[in-house]
This record gives sequence, C-alpha cells and structure tokens, in this order.
Amino acid sequence: MSADVLTLAHGEVPLPAFLPDATLGVVRAVDAADLARAGTRALVMNVFHLMQKPGSSTIAALGGLHTMSGWSGPIITDSGGFQAYSLIRQNRKFGSLSDRGLSFQPEGAERKFLLSPEKSISLQMAYGADVVMCLDDCTHAEEAIEEQRRAVGRTIRWAARCKEEYERQVAQRRLGPDARPRLFAVVQGGDRAELRRECAEALLALGFDGFGYGGWPFSGQGVLLSETLAYCRELIPTEFPMHALGVGHPDHIVACAAMGYQIFDSALPTRDARGGRLYAFTSDPAAPGFPIRGEWHHTLYIQDNKHIKTATPISPGCDCHTCVTYAVGYLHHLYKSNEMLYARLATIHNLRFMSTLMALLRADG
Repeated sequence: MSADVLTLAHGEVPLPAFLPDATLGVVRAVDAADLARAGTRALVMNVFHLMQKPGSSTIAALGGLHTMSGWSGPIITDSGGFQAYSLIRQNRKFGSLSDRGLSFQPEGAERKFLLSPEKSISLQMAYGADVVMCLDDCTHAEEAIEEQRRAVGRTIRWAARCKEEYERQVAQRRLGPDARPRLFAVVQGGDRAELRRECAEALLALGFDGFGYGGWPFSGQGVLLSETLAYCRELIPTEFPMHALGVGHPDHIVACAAMGYQIFDSALPTRDARGGRLYAFTSDPAAPGFPIRGEWHHTLYIQDNKHIKTATPISPGCDCHTCVTYAVGYLHHLYKSNEMLYARLATIHNLRFMSTLMALLRADG
C-alpha cells in the first residue's frame, strides 16, 4: 500500500478513488459488468443493512459478497456507525446505543439485533470485505460538547475492541499479509478541534491501516465543513490513506482531494442519475490542459422539455456506453415514459463521469 494506490486482496485501487454505494450488495439499476465498464474500481457495502437483508446466513450460502453480487473487485464494508447517527440518534424508538454497541429491532423483525464492535468486525470479515471499518459512535458536527466527548471516548474504546477482534480473526483464519483485509478506524469529534486531535492521536497509537473522517461532513445548512475536514486530514500522517466518508458531490470531492483525502463514497451520483440529474463536463476532459477549476462541470436536468429533440450526448468527450450509443433526447423520452432502461443508462453515465474525474485528479496530483 502506498500513497497513490490501495493494494487489496481483490485488486489495486488507484487513488484518489470514488466508490459507489452498494449498500445492500447492489448499486441500484446496474450490474457488476456495467460498473466495471464505467471505470469503477471498488464498492462500499454496509454491514448494518446486510446483516438484516439478505442476512448473514444467506450471504454465506451465496458465497460471500463478491460471489453474491458478481463483483470481483475490492469491497469496503462500512461498520454501521453512521446508522447509529442517522437512525438511532435521530429516533430513539428505533433502538439504543450503549458501550455494548447498537441494539435495534427493525420494523417487522421478530427479534432484536445487537451490533457490537466485535460483531461488526466478525461479520465484515465473514462477508469477505477487502477493507473493514471499525464501529464508531457518529455524531452531528453541531452536537453539544458533552455528547461529542462521550462519542469520542466510545469511538476510541470500540476501536481498541475492533482491533483485538480483527487480530483474532486474522490469526484464526490464518490470513497472510496479502490476504488479510485492511482495517480502518474512524476519527470522530464533531467540529471541536481538541476532540478531533484526541481521537486521532488515540487511534494512531492503537495502529490501523487507514482512517476515515467520521461524522456528517456538512453543517445544518448543508455547507461542507471544509475547516474541520482539513484539520482532521492534517492530524493523520500522509502515509495513511484517508476516506472522506459520505462525500460525493464533484465539487466537494475536488475540495477534499486538495486537502489530501484519497477515498470517497456516496449514493449521491447514482441517486442523482435516477432522479434526472446528469453530470456533464463543460468541454472534453481528454483535451490537453482541461482545468478542474471555475465552471468545469454542470448538471443537465433530463426532464426539461428543452431536451426533447437534443441529438447530442450528455457530456462532451464522454466514452460511456450511454453517451456513445444514445442522445439526450432519447434519454428524455425514457425518463418521461418512466422506462426502467433510463435508470440504468443514467447511472452508467454518472458513474463514468465520476471515474473520469478521479483520473483527472490523479493526473493533476
């Protein structure tokens, strides 16, 4: 593993890299072949959701996440820490959070689930992930200082338990250096510099292969927390890869890449595609000197009636299957007709846009 490539059991991931969210083992509307042709190098899946649907015994019966999904490249599994924030912290009726872990009972389920640090690691490794994430206690950046301090303490304690379970699993499975998954820890602390430093220093002392920026990376007004993100990256030595968890807007990725973040994931580009928001470069990105500054991209809203007879592709120079084969006017027709094909073609394009952006950032770096 070096500063410009993540070497994993299922292949190498050039950095920086954008990873589509395949939360339940699938990127909506596309299959593994579509992903590969769009230039996707790795995926993010989520243990919190997968342990519920399709369930761990089903995943095992289907041969693990790679075989089940048909995806042969690297997979990063998220631990479930963000779900503690997005579900339990937002609605205490959904479950509870304690030093033991996350206790919850999904709607319609006959029993409660407990996702402890040890359980999170053992499931991720059983699923065959290439990078496993420590369970963390995620908070909103603007949470009260007392709650942030409690979350940081819990995140550190959970990280220590995760590493202990990880080492036990590696020894039990007799995994060598090349076969073992990488273990990432998540730096919490909200918008408090002293708590971010405390968390980062404790995690660095424990020792991990990489780190993630923890917590929702936006303010209550939806503004990227650039100052906190930059400070958090500065706390981690540059030899460690760092994942800007949940960052997926093209402008935000460019900003975070300039700070030194190398891994990004989000459902935004694929969700935007299905919703009729297609990403386009303002000119051919393959042209010499294409600048990633100023007005370098825009969003094409496919539902606009001005596109009824547009006979050009979505984005200049785009080599994705959608742009090579179909005009914007046809995509407009598919969208307006509520045809399922639209979602696939739109998703392929937005993912190709993201992989092209990553290539530009790598060339620029």
